Amino acid sequence: MKLTKIQLVLSLLFIGAYFLSGYKNDLAADKGLKDYYKNYFPIGVAVKPSDLKGEEKTLILKQFSSITAENAMKMGPLHPGEDRYYWPLADTIVNFGVANKLKVRGHCLVWHTQTPRWLFKDQEGKTVTKEVLLNRIKSHISTVVSRYRGKVYAWDVVNEVIADDTTYFRKSPLYTIAGEDFIELAFRTAHEADPKAVLFYNDYNTENPAKREKIYQMLKKLLAKGVPIHGVGLQAHWSISTPSQQELEKSITMFSSLGLQIQFTELDISVYSGRQGGQMITGEKSATPAVFTPEMEKLQLEKYKMIFEVFRKYKKEITGVTFWNLCDKYSWLDGRGRKNFPLLFDAELKPKKAFYEVTKF
Repeated sequence: MKLTKIQLVLSLLFIGAYFLSGYKNDLAADKGLKDYYKNYFPIGVAVKPSDLKGEEKTLILKQFSSITAENAMKMGPLHPGEDRYYWPLADTIVNFGVANKLKVRGHCLVWHTQTPRWLFKDQEGKTVTKEVLLNRIKSHISTVVSRYRGKVYAWDVVNEVIADDTTYFRKSPLYTIAGEDFIELAFRTAHEADPKAVLFYNDYNTENPAKREKIYQMLKKLLAKGVPIHGVGLQAHWSISTPSQQELEKSITMFSSLGLQIQFTELDISVYSGRQGGQMITGEKSATPAVFTPEMEKLQLEKYKMIFEVFRKYKKEITGVTFWNLCDKYSWLDGRGRKNFPLLFDAELKPKKAFYEVTKF
């Protein structure tokens, strides 16, 4: 049968569209976040051992090139007694990363929260001396970092020591007993245990001008003393309303001016307005229905698009971006009395519209 010119053109268009559609689908099926950003920086995710099987495992291996232990390496779960360590959870995550050729970040060695009571008390229940506390911190860091030497490429060594209010250092038991000396000790000890590990100071609200300045001055002082700090972790617990592009870029340029690597270590975008900070969220709670509304979707999409445009712009300064949790089925933010939807994958592990915005470049 002889085709007319119009029929021939339509047939060619149909065939072209068919193969183009298949090509696009193949790309979508084969490429993950790690592939889109392979020429920029590693893309990571915070995990718990239960994530490392089934559909969650498949999603992790497709989308990410780095993993962080959400809780398993914190002192409370890992070191519940002075002479007792509990390794199985952390070992599971590290071994998974090594077996699947993923970068592994350690989180975190010293933090005022999820810290066991024994660290600060003697056998009679009295507060320990500064010398005892520093020795206990040193022993903990040496033991943990040595165990994972060569397997964990980077550590959040010290977490959240700068206050949110007008004071300088957070008045935690760590600071109350030891002053600021525990910070330097922690970095020097971690470096001795694994000289090749990349060591980070990690904090939230780093886009807040007052807190950013305090962090900057602390790091500048420590670097001047030769303390082995290699990077700063900007936690990136953000919302649909914060931060602004201007403040985000200011933080990147300010900290990188110290010669430090920049990593965004705990990225999520709350669908509610207000600052998340380390432990706080403002706005409605129990009265808010667990519905991901079109407005939330739009605002979150726009925020993710903006921040990844900034990340790509500063790819020379940024050496990693880590999402804090895998998908909307579970998020640490859900523990605020309302369901949140802060990530790029929904509760069924499917990519949300925001996913396509951060990979469309």
